[in-house]
Amino acid sequence: MDLSTQIIWLFVLAVPIACISWTVTHEEIFREPREWCVKHSKNDRTILSRKAFYLFTCEYCFSHYVTIACLFFTDYKLLLNDWRGYILAGFSLVFVANVYMSLLALLRQAIKKEKVEIEKIEIETDHEKISK
Repeated sequence: MDLSTQIIWLFVLAVPIACISWTVTHEEIFREPREWCVKHSKNDRTILSRKAFYLFTCEYCFSHYVTIACLFFTDYKLLLNDWRGYILAGFSLVFVANVYMSLLALLRQAIKKEKVEIEKIEIETDHEKISK
């Protein structure tokens, strides 16, 4: 695979990695299992158990495991055609996926801020109408 194709694969493969990692660690559909994992990650007796449950609550941690699965299914290697290509691809995919998730978090925060500001303006407008 030539370098330009590898780079395209890098940025495209990072999308489902980011999507899966974000969905499992943040979205409502996985809230109950995530809360169960949070409880165990804080209260279990052994450090190994606490860390194992923590990985389902942290998008950065979870993205490593999703990346490993993607590498297994796609056989994607970056720059080198041996085991080192898997290592480079893995860490590169994690990095790009986490950039995507950070951008998503910023976008969602901006949208939420706008909604709150709009609600505040609507409430102020309603109060002005009532007082007239």
